[in-house]
Amino acid sequence: MSTNSPLQIIVFGAHPDDCELFCGGTAALFVDLGHEVTFVSLTNGDSGHHLKGGGDLTRIRYAECMEAKERLGLTNYFVLDNHDGELQPTLELRKQIVRLIRRHGADLVFTHRPNDYHPDHRYGSIAVQDAAYTVMVPNICPDTPPLRRNPVFFYLQDRFRKPYPFVPDVSIDVSSVWERKLAAGAAHVSQFGEWLPWVDGYEDKVSKDPVEASRQSVEQYALPIDPEVRDRLRVFYGEEAAEKIQHAESFELCEYGGQPDEAGIRRLFPMLPQKGA
Repeated sequence: MSTNSPLQIIVFGAHPDDCELFCGGTAALFVDLGHEVTFVSLTNGDSGHHLKGGGDLTRIRYAECMEAKERLGLTNYFVLDNHDGELQPTLELRKQIVRLIRRHGADLVFTHRPNDYHPDHRYGSIAVQDAAYTVMVPNICPDTPPLRRNPVFFYLQDRFRKPYPFVPDVSIDVSSVWERKLAAGAAHVSQFGEWLPWVDGYEDKVSKDPVEASRQSVEQYALPIDPEVRDRLRVFYGEEAAEKIQHAESFELCEYGGQPDEAGIRRLFPMLPQKGA
């Protein structure tokens, strides 16, 4: 990572909309600072609806990803052609991930934790973890040059507590870009405005307008600032500033990639206050 070059950030979500929901605010902050952010959906989302499916739904969800890309100002948004609900941590998926990380020279990689509720989230996480070391091995995927240093891998936040709860190693104040995060998530009308209200049984609690329902749903699924996250915000922003933060996104450091100290984390997340500045 050169101090004069933009950081390269890749977020791997299992489905179209996962990256926006769990990392959309942080992505917007990186973009605003001139860094390059790539979102990757490991599946094409062809099962996530109660009325639509297959190729028609795939096309709808791809278009929603492209709209979200524009709303956040992302450098790239890739949607891999793997079926929704059928993701497995195969060698082929691992190779897809290795090649993407190498081609973009990733400094930071984000993905789900491996004990998430959804099998696509769990198995996508395992595949990304399996790529963490192999991105540096020349004889694996020799068609792409290996990285000379391991990126830093982080897990996206979730609510699940077994076998152990999420640990917020880094918490980012996203209050200033909260509206952009909501707008990016709400680009996925087929999900937040139609599918999730139906499958989670709250259709009567959101607007009948799918666009407005989308925004309401994104806000509903966004994780609140719990005491552990507030404590981490105090570490990075100071006591007084942390108490005023309204919206945050948090990430847990994966042991399989680079292991930065606090100063290294502040370099990798330049939106954090820099000590001594």
